[in-house]
Amino acid sequence: MLRRWTRFVAGSYPPLPSVLFAFLWAYGVTGLFAAVQPQSPPWRPGTGTFTAAVTLTVTLLLMRAVDDIRDLAYDRAFHPKRPLAAGTVRMKDLLVLCAAGAVLVLALNAGSPTALAVLAAQLGYCGLFLTVDRLLGWPPGDRLFLSLLFSFPAQLLLHVYLYARYLHDTSSGPGREGVLAIVITVLVTVHMEFAKKITRRTRPGERSYVDALGLGGTVAVALIAPVLSVLLLMTQARPVALLTPLALLPLLLPARAGWRFWRTRTPRWPAASPAYYVLSTFACYLALSLTYG
Repeated sequence: MLRRWTRFVAGSYPPLPSVLFAFLWAYGVTGLFAAVQPQSPPWRPGTGTFTAAVTLTVTLLLMRAVDDIRDLAYDRAFHPKRPLAAGTVRMKDLLVLCAAGAVLVLALNAGSPTALAVLAAQLGYCGLFLTVDRLLGWPPGDRLFLSLLFSFPAQLLLHVYLYARYLHDTSSGPGREGVLAIVITVLVTVHMEFAKKITRRTRPGERSYVDALGLGGTVAVALIAPVLSVLLLMTQARPVALLTPLALLPLLLPARAGWRFWRTRTPRWPAASPAYYVLSTFACYLALSLTYG
């Protein structure tokens, strides 16, 4: 089974970009929590942040496994090289992986009761989501907005988990600033969710928000969300000399991708741009947090 798990990781969760994404998410968003606190105690990454990063790395792997199980029929048509779709791993392998990974991340967070509870809720929600999908075939994967509505809590709970870890590590109490930071981050991820599905013409059976919103509407959502995120950050974070450049710098990526998409009339949004935008944004959040004394 270990060999098949290795195949799954190599084919569906490439280690280098996946670990980089999880670590920047954990360190960057935790830094954002510190940046929006009006009187935050000095924050620097520590063992708690590292634990959160490892937790996210494993949890995102488990979520990848859940998605591959749910999207098996779709992947056989559009992503046939993914290990489960190709038949090089079995569904049972992924279910055992999910169980083992859940035990591991819960054990890692045993010292932070609130974070542990949030993480348990997140894992439980993913398990319930998968169970309903397998038993009832609901929500159907081709109804993107409905599927997004019911998959969103899994991502949201990961942000709440990071906030719980931040509060634990800084011995702080919860406040509206935590909600604000989560809203800023969610707007960033909205860009990736919509931009990666932008296409001028969908293939038969392909899932894209273009079918519901049209090309212009989907592009508008993908571009407005990061702008709103930056506006919130610039008006709500503690002022510091590098706030404006670090907030604006990541916007160059969606702006450049949008310009290329319209100017060259390519059939699809530049594939790598949304992920690079999210990674650079999280990196700038971390850099911003380190500028506070």
